[in-house]
Amino acid sequence: MAKKVEKSDAEWRAQLTPDQFEVTRNKGTERAFTGKFWDHHEDGVYTCVACGEKLFDSDTKFDSGSGWPSFFKPLDESNVEVEDDSSHFMKRTEVHCSSCGAHLGHVFEDGPKPTGLRYCINSASLDFDKKD
Repeated sequence: MAKKVEKSDAEWRAQLTPDQFEVTRNKGTERAFTGKFWDHHEDGVYTCVACGEKLFDSDTKFDSGSGWPSFFKPLDESNVEVEDDSSHFMKRTEVHCSSCGAHLGHVFEDGPKPTGLRYCINSASLDFDKKD
């Protein structure tokens, strides 16, 4: 894991689009089937839009039918952190970037083998590095 990235809201606003800021800094959620990566199928690595941390490999991406990019495991477990989220009258597990704290989405226990996990991630929190 890289060094912790800390910036003011003003610095994040200058770097991110309004949608990216809303999702990553305010724990927002984009509407299903609207993000640029929900139906994306290129080979490469999905990175944090805020700090560039490598989060998910395209080999772990699957179509969950949820309308958001879904992965069955992170590229490196130390690059993501989880915490309990009881907002919206639900009990969920939030996923965020361990380097900069950006909200990424949530993880659920209804994914495919081998992990049984579904990391349901907002496209607005991701960038993509295509494999050469």
